[in-house]
Amino acid sequence: MSASIHVNSPNVKYTDTHIEAHYSYQTTSVCQEGNRVTVTPSSTEMTFRTERRVPRLGVMLVGWGGNNGTTVTAAVLANKLGLTWRTKNGEKKANYYGSLLQASTVCLGSGLEGEVNVPFRDLLPMVHPNDIVFDGWDISSLDLGRAMERAQVLDWSLQEQLRLYMSSLKPRPSIYIPEFIAANQESRADNVLTGTMAEQMEQIRADIRDFRRSSGVDKVIVLWTANTERFCDIVPGVSDSAKNLLAGIQAGAAEISPSTLFAVASILEDCAYINGSPQNTFVPGAIELAMQRGVFIGGDDFKSGQTKIKSVLVDFLVSAGIKPTSIVSYNHLGNNDGKNLSAPQQFRSKEISKSNVVDDMVQSNPVLYQPGEKPDHCVVIKYVPYVGDSKRAMDEYTSEIMMGGLNTIALHNTCEDSLLASPIILDLVILTELCQRVTVRPQGEEDFQSFHSVLALLSFLCKAPLVPSGTPVVNAFFRQRACIENIMRYELLSNENVFFFLSLSNELNVPSNTRIVSSD
Repeated sequence: MSASIHVNSPNVKYTDTHIEAHYSYQTTSVCQEGNRVTVTPSSTEMTFRTERRVPRLGVMLVGWGGNNGTTVTAAVLANKLGLTWRTKNGEKKANYYGSLLQASTVCLGSGLEGEVNVPFRDLLPMVHPNDIVFDGWDISSLDLGRAMERAQVLDWSLQEQLRLYMSSLKPRPSIYIPEFIAANQESRADNVLTGTMAEQMEQIRADIRDFRRSSGVDKVIVLWTANTERFCDIVPGVSDSAKNLLAGIQAGAAEISPSTLFAVASILEDCAYINGSPQNTFVPGAIELAMQRGVFIGGDDFKSGQTKIKSVLVDFLVSAGIKPTSIVSYNHLGNNDGKNLSAPQQFRSKEISKSNVVDDMVQSNPVLYQPGEKPDHCVVIKYVPYVGDSKRAMDEYTSEIMMGGLNTIALHNTCEDSLLASPIILDLVILTELCQRVTVRPQGEEDFQSFHSVLALLSFLCKAPLVPSGTPVVNAFFRQRACIENIMRYELLSNENVFFFLSLSNELNVPSNTRIVSSD
């Protein structure tokens, strides 16, 4: 049962339409010149306003017929229907385990009986997963019932209960440019759009409008959960500005990827777009277009299993004064993602997103690491069809400890890949929708403003977080989680000293040599 939270404070005002929280944001700016460090406390008055009405949300998935798309759709149906099913380990019941918003809690404070913890989902009015309406595209023509069976993720007895519902869902034809994904995907591509690049993008726009109209949803968010593409080249005069990118699409320029076409189509339809794979979808022109139109974008690449552990473990080691010097990660998986990643160019995209996840933690400790120094970091992915969606991940972390000693941590992790990714998809779209209803007015400003179009708040859920230009990338797990928790407290409680939402500091024109740190 959901908790009803009411804040008893003169700084919080409830109306029929909004929650308005006035807050004195206490910060400390740090400026370093040589060995001299100057610390300056400051305070900024701010007002947060959150719309209370929760809209009916539609989510369109690119790659709807893949393992992630079928699994998240089936999971929402199973939860909505309250399904249970038998396995060899006993009866199971539909749930949202693995979702930050649905299955983890936040401590509000202390009551007569001790600490009071509530689910994230109760902090502010937000969409419930059971109410999301799904649609989407796929290069494969299989209906979602047959695609669910092909994926081999869910227990058979659960699939049987869902088959009637899932079989009625069929993906729309998708954009297929063979040069961007592995050649081994060609056999699946029997549901593809034809025509020029511009015509295909216009069809995606028409699909979004059709879905919005036929489903009756208030908002649409588009999320890419299709194959990993190779990195596209940033060609001067093609993808380096919004104007050039739109012209490049009209001309059918070779280095514009399907995922970028979906992103542009979504932005032009005023729909937030989230990239769940590691390719460089958000070329400079796409980011500029999103900023021009005030549309949220976020990514890249779901942070689900092995990389999430890495963002915790390296944070622990570096924070404890232990120096990781070698990180070796080996994966083998047998789903279609693994098959696509067996091609070198597609693997390279994944390798980049997995490898950069430790950079900010290493850079935070100049006692352990000299400028430019970082651990040896090797990532290997092998396609082994037999293991299916049950990915095996093996890691070895070697660290230097006191007086030349070594510490080695070896992990073996079995990840149900799509069952880890599906709750992340839900968190991404629900958080994005919530941010669309939040505005802030800094001291001295007349108008409320939204967050930056590049939605850094989603960093907790992504391997390679997309952040606004000039904003530091944060990969450390607990700092990312604290950012989400604290911005929600900020909107609701108005009496917490919290770590400021990084992308918002960009909006407030914080000087580049100033480091903003929390007061808590």
